[in-house]
Amino acid sequence: MAAGPPAARRLPPLLLFFLLLLPLLCLRGRGQSFGQTRFICTSVPLDGDMCAASAPGGDSNAEELKSTVLQLRETVLQQKETIINQKETIRELTAKLGRCESQSALEPLPGGAGRKAAFPKNTMGDLSRAPAAETLSQLGQTLQSLKTRLENLEQFSRMNSSGQSNSLKDILQNKIDDLEKQVLSRVNSLEEGKFGPRNDSEERGKIESTLTSLHQRITDLEKGQKDNRPPDRFQLTFPLRTNYMYAKVKKSLPEMYAFSVCMWMKSNASPGMGTPFSYAVPGQANELVLIEWGNNPMEILINDKVAKLPFVINDGKWHHICVTWTTRDGVWEAYQDGTQTGSGENLAPYHPIKPQGVLVLGQEQDTLGGGFDATQAFVGELAHFNVWDRKLSPGEVYGLATCSTKALSGNVIAWAEANIDVYGGATKWTFEACRQLN
Repeated sequence: MAAGPPAARRLPPLLLFFLLLLPLLCLRGRGQSFGQTRFICTSVPLDGDMCAASAPGGDSNAEELKSTVLQLRETVLQQKETIINQKETIRELTAKLGRCESQSALEPLPGGAGRKAAFPKNTMGDLSRAPAAETLSQLGQTLQSLKTRLENLEQFSRMNSSGQSNSLKDILQNKIDDLEKQVLSRVNSLEEGKFGPRNDSEERGKIESTLTSLHQRITDLEKGQKDNRPPDRFQLTFPLRTNYMYAKVKKSLPEMYAFSVCMWMKSNASPGMGTPFSYAVPGQANELVLIEWGNNPMEILINDKVAKLPFVINDGKWHHICVTWTTRDGVWEAYQDGTQTGSGENLAPYHPIKPQGVLVLGQEQDTLGGGFDATQAFVGELAHFNVWDRKLSPGEVYGLATCSTKALSGNVIAWAEANIDVYGGATKWTFEACRQLN
């Protein structure tokens, strides 16, 4: 086979093919159809533009192609920079996640979260997971509650002619005193590092067992009082901030276009006393809620709409509070100890309270009848929770708060021991609202 031209022999085959194909591409770039394309042989200087020399009018087309190439090159560089930045971000997030996971494995998180806070559900009843100081505070509250219940039994015990109740009270009082010493000794030992995990668990078990025994024996003594007291002379006690201690009203609310909710409350919990009551319906967990969470003021929620209430009651004393509302214009009023302290409007206007829900005392519901969060739990004492399907007058509210008129029971929910079930360690014991005012 004869040798080709000297210039052709010096060019690589791929480059030769590209040079032959380039005129076709330039002609196609000017919008000509393939069927009308011709191959044109044109000499091009070494520093010349092939597309510009391939056909008349090539200068303008070459400028367009150059602009397109520059734009594509700029886009590629921007995408490359974005990818590099994203890779760096991924590396940083992966490193942070690794540090968080390693810290979580070594240090248990404290319990609590939400009205919608991002903390895990609480197990504050589990003493093995609570810090020593927090454990002492919680046990101190429980012991104080037991002491108060024992003091409340004194009058009944004195009336017992056999003297058996007095003897039992003395035994229980001694046990409580011994338990306080055990708790203090345990906390001191924890601070000095004397207890290992196994000994700490055993000590916690002994304390919980003693508390359970005391609670049961006091409950047995209180049964004698329950048989003799009126059905509305009782209170609910929630001594600890947990996600399992609550009371449930057996009756649901009807559809209401107005309401009044009144109760007696006593708490000094901090931060925030929690949720005295919550009413949830299918599809809406915050249909009607009263809550004081974290450092926020107390709020009333209706259909998840919020109004802040000007209550100042977190002082460890009994207070009477009432909240009234009407669906027309969403008008609400707040009363503390018989005096109106605030009012407003446009709170869930023209939204009736829905029926067939679950009414819980002491916990905020994230789901129908459940989803409790310990950080939103009520800590304290609650009594005379009544609900009306109308707006009470200022005079009626004042009469309830001062015991100056005959007791007025709610026509929707009336405070009666038979209407309330308690769970998780919440307790019922004798309470008379008007006596504590004297």
